[in-house]
Amino acid sequence: MVRLLGVDIPDNKRLEISLRYLYGIGPTLARKIIEALHLNPDMRAHQLSPDDVARITTLLQSYTIEGDLRREVQNNIKRLIHIHSYRGSRHKSGLPVRGQRTRTNARTRKGPRKTVAGKKKAPQQ
Repeated sequence: MVRLLGVDIPDNKRLEISLRYLYGIGPTLARKIIEALHLNPDMRAHQLSPDDVARITTLLQSYTIEGDLRREVQNNIKRLIHIHSYRGSRHKSGLPVRGQRTRTNARTRKGPRKTVAGKKKAPQQ
């Protein structure tokens, strides 16, 4: 298994897909890295030579990825909470931040439904 910046990337997947296992690398950046190093995007990660792995690692050093990126994102969220912005209050409450509706949906952020008992009917006489 190939290790890049402390992360194991899968051997049996295409290089273009394997690079995406690093936090902060998406489809576009993965393609850009492969083109910059003149590698075959259809090649599997286990086919990389140690020289190729070293070249990829060197190129990845110039990007903010993995731990540094996670830290940066968390610091941005903490800053929003600290300055009492609207977005910070939404992050703090665990509600959608970007204007999505919460009357319906938003279950992943709001958690499982809490059923409220209905109104009791008065007994008939």
